[in-house]
Amino acid sequence: MTYHFTKVVDVPFDRAIEAVTKALADKGFGVLTTIDVNATLKKKLNVQFRPYTILGACSPNFAYQALQHEDKIGTMLPCNVIVQQRDDGTVEVSAVDPVASMQSIENPNLGAVATEVRALLSDVIDSL
Repeated sequence: MTYHFTKVVDVPFDRAIEAVTKALADKGFGVLTTIDVNATLKKKLNVQFRPYTILGACSPNFAYQALQHEDKIGTMLPCNVIVQQRDDGTVEVSAVDPVASMQSIENPNLGAVATEVRALLSDVIDSL
């Protein structure tokens, strides 16, 4: 089982971030955090990296449900979505598969929530 959904998109990097953010919003997710990995690595390590942004996406409804079933689940929230420019110039978008990431937690109630979120995140990637 793969741990992510991935799609190459035919838009520039910055437009891909905008498109992903809108697609997430259309499915009820907000972006809580935006991490510019290239800028962070430049600042902390003085190294150059390709354009790579991590969006911390959250659906308050599903986060609340998950927290009710498993109080330590916050260690796995929010759902990360990445936008990266590959070496060949293409832009790739990937979202975590919450079912895969939560397999180690033996809680069937949480599994049901993860399955719903999986469907939504898969739809987000497919819609791009």
